[in-house]
Amino acid sequence: MADKKKKTIYISGHKNPDTDSICSAMALADLKNKIAEKQMMEEISGQVVYQAVRAGHLNQETRYVMKAFDVTAPTYMRDARTQIKDIFDNKTESVSGNISLRQAWKTMRAVKKATLAITDKEGHLEGLISTGDIAKSYMAVFDNCILAQARTPYENIIDTVEGELLAGNADQHVTSGKVVISTANTEIIRAHIDEGDVVILGNRYEAQLCALEQHASVIIVCDGAPVSRTIRKIAGDNDCAVISTAYDTYAVARLINQSLPVSYFMTKDNLVVFKENSYVDDIKDIMMKERIRDFPVVTEDDCYAGMISRRNLIDMNKKQFILVDHNEADQAINGIEETEIVEIIDHHKLGTIETIKPVNVRNQPVGCTATIIYQMYIENDIKISKTIAGLLCSAIISDTLLFRSPTCTPLDKLAAGKLAEIAGVDLEAHAVAMFDAGSDLKSKSDEEILYQDFKKFKSGDTTFGVGQVTSMNVEELKKLKDKMKPFLESARTKENMDMLFLLLTDILSENSYVIYAGAEAENILSQGFNQTPVDGEALLEGVVSRKKQFVPVMMGMLMA
Repeated sequence: MADKKKKTIYISGHKNPDTDSICSAMALADLKNKIAEKQMMEEISGQVVYQAVRAGHLNQETRYVMKAFDVTAPTYMRDARTQIKDIFDNKTESVSGNISLRQAWKTMRAVKKATLAITDKEGHLEGLISTGDIAKSYMAVFDNCILAQARTPYENIIDTVEGELLAGNADQHVTSGKVVISTANTEIIRAHIDEGDVVILGNRYEAQLCALEQHASVIIVCDGAPVSRTIRKIAGDNDCAVISTAYDTYAVARLINQSLPVSYFMTKDNLVVFKENSYVDDIKDIMMKERIRDFPVVTEDDCYAGMISRRNLIDMNKKQFILVDHNEADQAINGIEETEIVEIIDHHKLGTIETIKPVNVRNQPVGCTATIIYQMYIENDIKISKTIAGLLCSAIISDTLLFRSPTCTPLDKLAAGKLAEIAGVDLEAHAVAMFDAGSDLKSKSDEEILYQDFKKFKSGDTTFGVGQVTSMNVEELKKLKDKMKPFLESARTKENMDMLFLLLTDILSENSYVIYAGAEAENILSQGFNQTPVDGEALLEGVVSRKKQFVPVMMGMLMA
């Protein structure tokens, strides 16, 4: 079966997601992917990938469930609108500023692009070169010193004239002099050649020797004429490159300017550059106003990622979504009105979501969306894994308050019982653990707060621990800072660790306070996050993840 381009369909719950919203999205993605895989094997349809995303931050209860079943929560999607990264051409590779105009032209023809991005060794965008820039360089440049002005690499000259280096070093650059075509007698040649010149000449031994005596930097011998060992030896001794080419002097004279590096002609000022995470709605007008065809796209770290053109906008497909556990527009992920909704699975009353065409809607009067997802596994004869069973069971427990909610139905109880058997969990015990995890922090001891989400790490001979507490109540977190500070040192000593950190994460502001214990903790924290801790604490703006944002910095500092 021929390979087909992957298409992603996102599955999202509502804003401020609860356990049902998150777990049902994850389970449905698993189910849909297994059905799609089965259909591919039977060659019924092309490849579709379903991805669960979340429209908000996880609460404490849901975090506990993710940890209990050792799964990573869905990616946070702030806005559902189409982003540049969804449609741009990330296969349009960049080129080095040292390549020749001729090579750039060949590359453009090969990739069928009118513009190429030029990047440095680290991948940062330096400029753009277009077919117009190349045409301008060919038609408007008459300065015979331009090879030196542009610091043209010898390698470019060799490549452009399709030559062979007989003497000298190809890694050098033309740094002085002019281009000279030497066809006259030696007296005239000697009068016109200066030190550092690039000399185009034929098979005359005297002319070649004269160019060497005048200290030319490069001599290009045309028509494939032989070059004697003596000339090669003298050239090597005088640090002069000798290039042999099959082209005649006329052709070489025409080609020589095409060896210029693209960096000399590239456009580098006032570039219109887009971030890959930018939304298409925000950049469409800019693209339509500009006269250029292609626009460079960069990552959040300003590294080149690809090119986007107006054609990408014309061919653009909206993101596709399946909504679970809601069907109200104001509850949906931001920008949902700019997407294509393909399916809705819910257990609430019908709301205000509008679709552009008919979609599959499954709405049942049960206590939890996860109960419906469980039915879909059974109907499609797809085996439920232990992990998925745990997630679905947790969602039913949460939404029905362990069957105490008036919305609970016999079907919810039946589904939860079957799922608990598969997951190997005790319904009562698991429910208690979930509800405790989601309870108020004020009811927990210092030890419970520190160790409710705690991990140890080691780098070389240094051991350190990182605990994390998350809350939507910033005032509660501020009070917790002073409460926990005295406890950290005793906990560090008891655990025999060098350092101990506690992140107090405010979900709403997406910032974390950090308090710490250990002789080197303040110094490591200060250098790693460019912060100046005050009174044993610091505010880490934008840091919410221990795994991805905090621990890597600590590890990096300890390994430095």
